Amino acid sequence: MATPDNQILFCFDVGQKRIGTAVGQTITRTATPLEIIKVLQNKPDWDRIAALLQEWQPDKLIVGYPLHMDDDRQEMTEQVDRFIRQLQGRFHIPTESIDERLSSYEARQRIKSTYNVDAVAAQVILETWFEEHH
Repeated sequence: MATPDNQILFCFDVGQKRIGTAVGQTITRTATPLEIIKVLQNKPDWDRIAALLQEWQPDKLIVGYPLHMDDDRQEMTEQVDRFIRQLQGRFHIPTESIDERLSSYEARQRIKSTYNVDAVAAQVILETWFEEHH
């Protein structure tokens, strides 16, 4: 259970076929990769997302926001906007987005593999949020 000094944050790295997840806490400013949720026919597995949010009881949701290096929106940006609206509408948990540029690259560097890269990318995104909100 979170205290006023310690909030639980849950992070999503949204992709066309997979959504990486990670959880962290503000008191230690650490993040842990969790699991990868399947996206089928442009629809996230909302039942699995609901189960994870029920399990972790986060105070805030963080969603990686995809932009090109020149700050232009990319193909995934609209899909992420829709995901954020649906998250807020379904779960009523405060939600923020944060620039996710190079998070997948950083994740691949850390694990030297593409296995579980989406969850590690969510961890990288959440760690970036902690750095920007210290």
